[in-house]
Amino acid sequence: MRRLLLLVLVLLLVAAALNAERIGRHYYPFHYQEMIFHYAHQHSLDPYLLAALIKTESNFRSAAESPKGALGLMQIMPNTGRWIADQLGEEEFDPAVLTDPESNLMLGSWYLAQLFDEFNDDPILALAAYNGGRGNVQAWLREERWTGEAKNLEQIPFPETRQFVRKVLLNYRIYNFLYRN
Repeated sequence: MRRLLLLVLVLLLVAAALNAERIGRHYYPFHYQEMIFHYAHQHSLDPYLLAALIKTESNFRSAAESPKGALGLMQIMPNTGRWIADQLGEEEFDPAVLTDPESNLMLGSWYLAQLFDEFNDDPILALAAYNGGRGNVQAWLREERWTGEAKNLEQIPFPETRQFVRKVLLNYRIYNFLYRN
């Protein structure tokens, strides 16, 4: 009888875990997986971090536009998109391409990889720079307003950037749990 009760308990726990994953995937979709993996691989980025950033920025809505004018999956400002295109040697740039998922991922993943390079592959600093601006992060570190460490996120002077980094890190843990096999 005890073995039967233990077996039923184990089966219930397995069923609950499977259901939790199904529910989790509903609330944490992973659209554009193939493109995300492609550009993550191309730029040596973690695809689950890229997915977490996209979830945080646009909730995978390619036509998303922020109140400040950032566009697309990775919420790229038109001026930043133009700068990225210049860096990539593209002479023509139309901000409308930022609502195209592939173009947005190509430009945004390149930019994120540049931030990783600039900040010595530190994801906390790269994410803060993605949201708050590379110059601001450099100034915060230089002026010792922030240590740059995850344990000191409350030191980030911009509340929006502080929340952005926290949310991407949380979403990253969730995407790792739900999708990494």
